[in-house]
Amino acid sequence: MDILSKAHSIVSEYNQIMQQMMDSDIMLNQEKMTSLSKQKSALDEPYQLCKQYIDLKNQLSELDEIKNDKEYEDLVKEESIEINNRLVSIEQQLKKMFISDDPNDNKNAIIEIRAGTGGDEAGLFASDLMRMYSRYAENNHLKLKIMDIHETGVGGLKSATFSIEGPKAYSLYKYEGGVHRVQRIPKTESGGRVHTSAATVAVLPEAETAEVEINESDIKIDTYRASGAGGQHVNKTESAIRLTHIPTGLVVTCQDESSQHKNKASAMKVLRSRLFALEQEKLNKDRDEMRKSLVSTGDRSAKIRTYNFPQGRITDHRINYTTHKLQVTLEGELDHLIEQLKLAEDSAKIE
Repeated sequence: MDILSKAHSIVSEYNQIMQQMMDSDIMLNQEKMTSLSKQKSALDEPYQLCKQYIDLKNQLSELDEIKNDKEYEDLVKEESIEINNRLVSIEQQLKKMFISDDPNDNKNAIIEIRAGTGGDEAGLFASDLMRMYSRYAENNHLKLKIMDIHETGVGGLKSATFSIEGPKAYSLYKYEGGVHRVQRIPKTESGGRVHTSAATVAVLPEAETAEVEINESDIKIDTYRASGAGGQHVNKTESAIRLTHIPTGLVVTCQDESSQHKNKASAMKVLRSRLFALEQEKLNKDRDEMRKSLVSTGDRSAKIRTYNFPQGRITDHRINYTTHKLQVTLEGELDHLIEQLKLAEDSAKIE
């Protein structure tokens, strides 16, 4: 990892953000200013360290020019040792920052859960996953907001879309994207046989309005009556919204808010985040193989984890990590899994 070139890159990026924030046209655009302000805040600490690092490197170069001068020999030696010690300290801090550096980490997360193969049991498992993510949000003082939900008749979920809002929300949930498989005896099984079912999870960083431009002419809007449990508006008014993004064919539905206007705002939030994720996917394809192999992949088709109830164990297949903390994990204690995945990703980045 070339620390110096990375440091120059961050200083340059920070200065560009500051220049944009002083642009009179941008100052009048509240959404753009909010987006830039968040970017600036995320870079404040790295910028200060990078400035120090570059400054110390320059001082070292200046000392190098006079090191052969006998008059300054002792002084140069003494100062060089002191500067190098400071450089090592800052370098360690920067390396830690750089390997953890994902510009989306500070964003809110939008999560979509869908029941996969396994009939009613898959729906029950999808419901278990949502409960697990809800408990994990509570444990981390994050807010869960349901946007769209379709239940089954036996207490399960066909699908659910919800946002997790709060500091570092996406960084906590980003490793959950993929196929989650469960092996257990369903409540409906009289013969005591173990069934295998699955649910898919997609985790998207919530895109800022300024990050993704959507033309109103590219969107087809349909309204319909909401179904399922809810307030008095359910089945009485056409408050539910379906958005179709014509250029990509993406479809987003939202029915959990009390008004058409609120449902449209929530659906736009999901659509914007899906389009942002598509753009990120294209960028990642252009990068090297190491980036593609990182554990934070959002590939819905990849089997990432198995929850085996008869043996009380969970296996994360991406990092070959197995634990017998099945029940506590389903109660929202996800930190032990996320820490292992984070370590694996950081190791891959260092290599």
